[in-house]
Amino acid sequence: MFPKALEIVKALSEDFQIHISTHVLADIETVWQCFTQPEHVTQWNQASDDWHTPHAEADLRVGGSFTHRMEAKDGSMGFDFIGTFDVVEPFTRLAYHMEDGRKVNVTFTETDTGTQVHEAFDPEYENSFELQYAGWGAILESFRQYTEGQHE
Repeated sequence: MFPKALEIVKALSEDFQIHISTHVLADIETVWQCFTQPEHVTQWNQASDDWHTPHAEADLRVGGSFTHRMEAKDGSMGFDFIGTFDVVEPFTRLAYHMEDGRKVNVTFTETDTGTQVHEAFDPEYENSFELQYAGWGAILESFRQYTEGQHE
């Protein structure tokens, strides 16, 4: 009976996603471009000031791939954030899966005052959910600040 309980917990954890969102004071076209175009991604894709994304590339089509090189500014560590686009609905939705199979879904909703961006992503199990929520949330906040600066 105990192994069955473990199977249920595993199934529940595999369906669990972390959700983050922000409201950007910019039109949906600006938000979409800043989120998807590599020249913009390199400007906002970091969770803190001691990290950066020196290189990004993207083939923005279903089946296309992307790579964002994320590095500590002091050169002590870095990694490639790599994925493949599963859904590309301009100005509405972007879904992709990462190299390890985890899935991400991003929706863009126009509002009277800007654009709501919502991300739902499969967690990894090396870092706590809280750490992942905070890290992805910080990157989304960096995106919001950068994009609002482009809109001024």
